[in-house]
Parts: sequence; structure tokens; C-alpha cells
Amino acid sequence: MTTLIDKAKEFLTEKVANVKKPEAQLMDVDLKQVSRECLTFLAKVDVSNPYGCPLPICEVSYIFKSAGRVVVSGNMPDPGSLKANDKTRLEVPLKVPHDFLISIMRDVGRDWDIDYELEVGLIVDLPVFGNFTIPLSTKGELKLPTLADMIF
Repeated sequence: MTTLIDKAKEFLTEKVANVKKPEAQLMDVDLKQVSRECLTFLAKVDVSNPYGCPLPICEVSYIFKSAGRVVVSGNMPDPGSLKANDKTRLEVPLKVPHDFLISIMRDVGRDWDIDYELEVGLIVDLPVFGNFTIPLSTKGELKLPTLADMIF
């Protein structure tokens, strides 16, 4: 009897491991808006859904780091759902306070860009399995706008 149960466990484990899951990719991080309060960057995440039905996105969590420090972190609860058998683009706004830029002025002053690291956790509700987290991370540089860019 125990060998039958062990074979059933192996069979289920193999089937669950081979189930198609949504996949995500961080496409880009751009400067969206400059205001008196903050700079708003926009992280674009493409998510592909292999299922024939829409999947709800429970939450998107993010951590935006620069110079080894956390600049901004947070989450977007219930940002919508993934289209069936298609790619969905999610836009995650990152609001960076101006006082952070002042604190890293040495890095910004050299080449007028911000070296960053972005970590995103996309939590999707999969049928039968429950919540599934897709971890993403990327590193890059963001060019800051010059005064001439803002005037023209």
C-alpha cells in the first residue's frame, strides 16, 4: 500500500512541476513626471498568461534601490488581471522624493544619472494552486532630465 501512495506522490509532484505558469519580464524603467514633491519613474512589466482564462493579479510589490539604499518600496494591491492567452503590460509607478536626489548628489553629479536596482514581486492567483509569486529584478541607469529638457 505504501508503494502505491509513494508512486501517486511522485506522479503528482511531476505533474505539478510541469504545469505552465505565467512568466514576467521587466521591460523598462523611465522617468514619467517631475513635480514639486517628487520624481515619478514608471517600471514596465510584461506578463504572459499561458491559460485560456484571465488570471487575477493579487498584488505587485516593489523595492527601488540606489547606492545600496532603499529609495522607495511599496505595493499595488489588486492591479487588475492578466489577459487570457496573451501578454499584459503592467505599469508600476515609483515616486522618488527630491531629498533622496540631494543625498546622492555625488553619484548624480558625475554623470547626471542614477544607478538603480529594482526588485518586483508579482503575485498571481493560479486556479487550484493558489497564490504564485513571480520574482523579478533588474539593474540599470536612469538619465535625469536637464533644465533644458524641462523647459523645451
